[in-house]
Amino acid sequence: LTQTENQFVVSKSFLQFFQGNLCQTHQIYCLNYTSAVFYLENLRQREDFGIYLKWCEQNKQCKRLHLTELLVAPLHRLMHYPLLLNNIWKRSTDETEKDFIQSLKKKVEKSIRDLEGKVKWLDNFQKFRQLQEVIICPQVWDRDKRFFVPESLKQTLRENSSKNILSSMNRLLLHEGRLTLAESTRLIDVYLFLFNDFLLITKIKRNRKKYGGSDTSLMPVCPSLTPELQSFIREGGLCTVLDQPIPLDRLILKNVDPIHVTVFSLQNAFLIQHENRYHQCTAVFLLQAQTETAKVSSTPFFSSLIT
Repeated sequence: LTQTENQFVVSKSFLQFFQGNLCQTHQIYCLNYTSAVFYLENLRQREDFGIYLKWCEQNKQCKRLHLTELLVAPLHRLMHYPLLLNNIWKRSTDETEKDFIQSLKKKVEKSIRDLEGKVKWLDNFQKFRQLQEVIICPQVWDRDKRFFVPESLKQTLRENSSKNILSSMNRLLLHEGRLTLAESTRLIDVYLFLFNDFLLITKIKRNRKKYGGSDTSLMPVCPSLTPELQSFIREGGLCTVLDQPIPLDRLILKNVDPIHVTVFSLQNAFLIQHENRYHQCTAVFLLQAQTETAKVSSTPFFSSLIT
């Protein structure tokens, strides 16, 4: 076959591939990619699997690529399909065929956009399911000893407050990270979770046992979480909510003046103030970052709230 004939055969093969169930196999794979990586991270905890995986990756067919790189390759290939169709369109000389290729390209691009939305939703679902296992919300009588509740009534209150604050699938995690909270007599490590509607300040606990008995160190870790949080979860850590969630429309962020930094030895500090609907201050948190750079990176989404 001549080069032109070869191009014609290849073009026809690709056009047939994109007809019918448009990239259905690739879509199914992409939707299950996060679960596959999730499962792989769980298997890595087993020594026998690690030995077997290392032996498999030494095979020449892997071309020195690791399993994680091989798993992500089909996702990258899917993104190249519009470029491939565009190249076929450029080399086509038949106007009818060019119109057909152009319509296919639009279908593929729409399919990829729809798939990206599904993948993001699934990734967000898995991320929040992981956070629900790690973030513990103590009962009100455990947070504040002023509230007395007889044992006979505690179960009723638990049932009424059983709905997790992270259960809404419309909620997004925008930013999270470790900071230091200054209390009256000590400094404690805290972990902040900034969602698109509220801020959650939690106290870091390095317990090996989850609130209720299960071992969190054996939990598979969602790969889309930050490396720091992944490591913290593998160590069996928990995040206990210090105070009620702070809605972003009730949150005021204030920089600490340089004079206070000098007098009180506050380094890279800022204040978070929680106001109720009557503009009364109900809580204040004095937070410190390790460096000025870390402070700036901790507050990008609060920039419009700084006073």
